[in-house]
Amino acid sequence: MSQNQDFDPSSVVIKPAATVMLLRESDEQGVEVFMMRRTTKAAFAGGMYVFPGGAVDAEDSSYEIAAIRECFEEAGVLLARTSTGATVRFDDPVSHERFTTYRHTVHAGERSMTSVLTEENLVAQSDELLWVAHWVTPFGEVRRFDTRFFVVPMPDDQTPLHDDKETVGSLWVTPSDALHRARAGELLMLPPTVANLEFLAAQPSVDAIMTAAATIGVPPKLLPKVKWRDDGRIEALLMPGDAGYDDLPDR
Repeated sequence: MSQNQDFDPSSVVIKPAATVMLLRESDEQGVEVFMMRRTTKAAFAGGMYVFPGGAVDAEDSSYEIAAIRECFEEAGVLLARTSTGATVRFDDPVSHERFTTYRHTVHAGERSMTSVLTEENLVAQSDELLWVAHWVTPFGEVRRFDTRFFVVPMPDDQTPLHDDKETVGSLWVTPSDALHRARAGELLMLPPTVANLEFLAAQPSVDAIMTAAATIGVPPKLLPKVKWRDDGRIEALLMPGDAGYDDLPDR
């Protein structure tokens, strides 16, 4: 990446966003997290491996609802429960077709996530999404987001799949393997993604991750700062506590 001189970086609006890490546990692999590869045509994080997520819409009533909507749109997973407390099931052809139609209409902006939940008499799993990290895109980027990262166990009887629009590939992967592949250059990731994988990799089970997440409370807001070279290229990406971080302007 190089410094873009064709826009005024101080004019870029920081948009609220939400991301959710879907977790499952297998006897063979242990903890796995669902990741997707963004299309290289994407205006932000093109070609990167990410968790389901995106900007908060005007109709989203909270960051959690935004995370649930984005997870439904991008991965086809609906984080909601029935009136009896059971997670939604898509394992029969009728419900699968019905919710696939919902997914497309929500993705197209033709109806809200809340309206789908109301029509199906479902309750969003908002209280079950645990907030574990808070990152802000560095000053100087064309698009900036103030993003909250959540963790939640993957519902039974649903199968996540990328949408073949914003995302063109997907996989279940252990956090440690994802980190190894990122360091090898096989999976391209942004620093917040790496940091959250490190959080997941430090725990032995999904239950342990959720327990650790519950103790965090309000995560600190992390704002990386970019130190630019004279030729417009990045010299360093600095985090709070790094030498020289406080010398760069707060934006």
